Amino acid sequence: MFNRLASKKEKAGRKNKAKINNEAKKIDIPDNLYLKCPQCKKTINKNDLSTNYYKCPYCNHHFRLKSKQRINLIFDTFKEFDDVRYESDPLKFPNYLDKIKDLQNSEEINEAVVTGNANINGINVIGIVMDSYFLMGSMGHVVGEKITRAFEKAITLKCPIVMFSASGGARMQEGMISLMQMAKTSGIVEVFNEKGGLFINVLTDPTTGGVSASFAMLADIILAEPNALIGFAGPRVIEQTIKQKLPKGFQRAEFVLEKGFIDKVVDRQDLKKMIYQLLLLHGVKK
Repeated sequence: MFNRLASKKEKAGRKNKAKINNEAKKIDIPDNLYLKCPQCKKTINKNDLSTNYYKCPYCNHHFRLKSKQRINLIFDTFKEFDDVRYESDPLKFPNYLDKIKDLQNSEEINEAVVTGNANINGINVIGIVMDSYFLMGSMGHVVGEKITRAFEKAITLKCPIVMFSASGGARMQEGMISLMQMAKTSGIVEVFNEKGGLFINVLTDPTTGGVSASFAMLADIILAEPNALIGFAGPRVIEQTIKQKLPKGFQRAEFVLEKGFIDKVVDRQDLKKMIYQLLLLHGVKK
């Protein structure tokens, strides 16, 4: 009698377990629906993030943006130019071209910078948006050439430049050719300045290395997003070199503002309005 009762309980248990498993299978939970904020460590729903300018709703941490996300947030229209897929491997660096092709397919952009004819609230500008998801926004010869052509087009059209810089610096796979882009881009900025052009640059996280040592810091107006890393060598490299502990917040946007290297730190949700007001203030007409 006892064995029969135990057997019935086991069968009932198996049925309940199977029912629970079947119901669980019916629940379709999307992969990667949540992520953890790197600053406050709280869990964030990605949908909430996208409706909040890709900022943490708890601590206001500004997540890094892809170029297309940035373009959608800032520009009303954006017509890309120089959008062909370039293949440049001057040093025949192992697997370099394979990485480039993989990123071109996965990120759906041809290089670490996107350039185009853009519009902000009716004002025509040349937009330049760097993308840290493409080899950390590093500047190789294609990036340098695209930026140079964008400035040349701005000179021809007599348009202001609105740039968003994000880079780990020069691209090591191209060696000295990459470093040459620092002089090349700085030169075209000087020509643009002599022609009376207006150059507004927004430093985003991170703007470092050869980019920060060239065109990024040559703008007429330099804005930055909160807590963006801005500098040449990284803080860990500097600490190891000078054998000293750096002050809290060193090389972050607020620290750099305090030292007078940039003009203003602007929250992402206010950037479009700020840029528009600056364009009007400098006499740019619709």
